[in-house]
Amino acid sequence: MKKILKYVIVDIVQNKIVLIYTFLLLLISLTVFNLEDNAAKGMLSLLNIVLIIVPLICIIFSTIYIYNSSEFIELLVSQPVKRRTIWLSIFSGLASSLSLAFFIGAGIPILLYHADATGFMMIAMGLFLTIVFVSIAMLAAGLTRDKAKGIGLSILLWLYFSLIFDALVLFLLFQFQDYPLENAMVVFSFLNPIDLSRIQILLQMDISALMGYTGAVFRDFFGSNTGILLSFVGLFIWIVFPIMMSLKKFKRKDL
Repeated sequence: MKKILKYVIVDIVQNKIVLIYTFLLLLISLTVFNLEDNAAKGMLSLLNIVLIIVPLICIIFSTIYIYNSSEFIELLVSQPVKRRTIWLSIFSGLASSLSLAFFIGAGIPILLYHADATGFMMIAMGLFLTIVFVSIAMLAAGLTRDKAKGIGLSILLWLYFSLIFDALVLFLLFQFQDYPLENAMVVFSFLNPIDLSRIQILLQMDISALMGYTGAVFRDFFGSNTGILLSFVGLFIWIVFPIMMSLKKFKRKDL
């Protein structure tokens, strides 16, 4: 497993797309912090990058990488190596490399300009989202052998988590506004890793007005300490569930 993991990490780190992604993240992060007199405003500007752009790049790059590595994967399968080892090694390599790219591109500037609880939480949520969407990409790639369909499914999943999910929640709120939906909102929060990350970052920023109904109920119901713990557990489940589902699919897949 170590040899496969090492090969995948070296291959990805040398990839031009990852290098450009890291450089652009670094450039954007430094720019938003230097344009604003208040570092907190820079954090708000960086929030959308962490919640929207990072998951998009991670899910698309990971999906394309898996399809482009199909011959390498077939070669490994023909060797006396367990499929579980192959699949988890590729996942670990992708997650490690993209997490490193995020930390260099966004984490270091955050530590330089806003090294407090909010900064640490944004870095943690960015790393979690990176790994979560690599896991989701592995599932999308495992569901179909067609590259175009796999990439399309990845983009559709990103759209769902970043835009469509919140629209559906708002629709339900308007349709059932006469009913008590506090408990339902708490459950809905756990159904979207981007929502969980947004809630925790805004909890640290203590900006209730920007949190929206879901985030406000989340904080009131759980309290900050419990909310953080449950959010981390929820994000960990979002990592484990898709990768286990994709592993199950990969074990049965006829290559």
